[in-house]
Amino acid sequence: MERRLAAILAADVVGYSRLMGEDETGTLERLKSLRKELVQPRIAERKGRIVKLMGDGLLAEFPSVVEAVQSAVDIQQGMTRREADLPDERRIRLRIGVNLGDIIVEGSDIYGDGVNVAARLEALADPGGICVSGTVFDHVKGKVSLDFWDLGEQQVKNIDQLVQVYGIALDSSVEVSEAAANSGKGAAGLELPDKPSIAVLPFTNMSGDPEQEYFSDGITEDIITELSRFTTLEVVARNSTFVYRDQAVDVSDVGRKLRARYLLEGSLRKAGNRIRLTAQLIDVKTGKHVWADRYDRELADIFAVQDELVHAIVATLAVRLTAADMERSLRKPAQNPAAYDLYLRTLSLDRLYDPESAHRARDLAAQAIAVDPGFARAHAMLAGQIYTCAWFDGTSAENYTDEALRAAAKAVELDPDDSFCAATLGTVHLIRCDYEQARHYFEMALKSNPHDTWVWADYAWYLMAVGKSEEALERLDSKEIFEPHPPNWHWEIRGQVLYMLQRYEEAKAVLERLSVKPFWVNGCLAACCGQLGQADAARRYWEEARQASPGLSVTFADEMAHYQHKEDGEHWVEGLRKAGLAE
Repeated sequence: MERRLAAILAADVVGYSRLMGEDETGTLERLKSLRKELVQPRIAERKGRIVKLMGDGLLAEFPSVVEAVQSAVDIQQGMTRREADLPDERRIRLRIGVNLGDIIVEGSDIYGDGVNVAARLEALADPGGICVSGTVFDHVKGKVSLDFWDLGEQQVKNIDQLVQVYGIALDSSVEVSEAAANSGKGAAGLELPDKPSIAVLPFTNMSGDPEQEYFSDGITEDIITELSRFTTLEVVARNSTFVYRDQAVDVSDVGRKLRARYLLEGSLRKAGNRIRLTAQLIDVKTGKHVWADRYDRELADIFAVQDELVHAIVATLAVRLTAADMERSLRKPAQNPAAYDLYLRTLSLDRLYDPESAHRARDLAAQAIAVDPGFARAHAMLAGQIYTCAWFDGTSAENYTDEALRAAAKAVELDPDDSFCAATLGTVHLIRCDYEQARHYFEMALKSNPHDTWVWADYAWYLMAVGKSEEALERLDSKEIFEPHPPNWHWEIRGQVLYMLQRYEEAKAVLERLSVKPFWVNGCLAACCGQLGQADAARRYWEEARQASPGLSVTFADEMAHYQHKEDGEHWVEGLRKAGLAE
């Protein structure tokens, strides 16, 4: 058995089944031409060899990891130029993954974890994009003129250890013309917003206690929320800034990627009943600090510190605020620091997507309300955890929606201008199949914060439920919610929308890329596989879903979907039934 270290490139065609279904002969001819005229020459030029072709994919080996990465970039840029004149739905797009690792050589074929990781990286890449492992990044940084996105550690299939993943910002590797640079466009060709834009980077936890991460994260999120209330500011969402947690960043690079003119960064130390918060506002263009301050306060004054911080940022940016904006933005979320701490703990548990965390979060939200009954977001969080726990428990909607409705309605009564509260009430109405009320509260949430990525995903969910999946997809791609790193919820809804549009391969690809899959995602993957005739994969995803929600059934999955039109509900469960799953 021969072993060696090699750079591995794995690639496949996005939406291959759909393209073949629409034009089998034409797609095959175009794919053959692309391989012969673009892919094979670009690999050969970089001293690589194609190990094998696999229908819509290929595997290639390179003696140099730099050459492998450059080859991937050459191919994707060539694909973009070659397919530019075709309608979007007819373009052939590749996903590419590159890894550096130990491989087993058997004849002309290769095997091993080095190959498997490359394949998993390819599955994580966006259409037309490239993902590389942390090992690749470590070897090529400083040797290639490319920008990389840090996508964090990912759990990938059949690999025991987490894999550090980076995406390559392809557009930034193309030389930007002087005219484009002078017009205010970044290397990605995107206009900076006309109004001041700011990204709040995760505040560093300086407490020396990893368990205090939830507190520094919560403070960061609260500042983002408060700044988002100013209609004269464009604020980058949490999910796009938190990828830079615990990283030393290049200010101009991060600002360009996030389309932000200003960055706010800082640190927080919590000790006993005292906190120390430091913050610096940076002009991305010059890289200079335009404002900085430090706050030493009793924990009871945490909300006053937040108010001071928001005031200072806005004053520095010289934003002209209306009286309504000021009053709405400086509203205190809770009067009791203990309630706020409980809320932050609930928020951190909410993102873990497992039954134990959901039940614990529900208990903490109830405790926060007991401490401070006037805390609107605690009521909204309780409503969310009530229906999330019910879903995990397989509880029929009629047994929990009244309780969830009371909590969500109380949240909106306490704070009608909070987008989180309004969206939560919209969600409860959607679960109750009260579509008109759901629309009202989702639109109310968007009016309060038109750049909230989560609310846009909620609204797309509503549109899908009432039979408007095409519009739902348009909303998910809306320019109002440009984010380099949308949250999981965005991808979960996108996958379901694509399923309803009968774009099963694309839906499956979107959902498989999620590193954390709630049981409803595995349920949708099972339906996709059923429609694609992949019965074994469908049953595997269904079993994974049932591990998290033992009461899950096809009937319960139908009830959870909340479709207004009977034919949409039938289409949803059709995939599950095709997979041979029990009612």
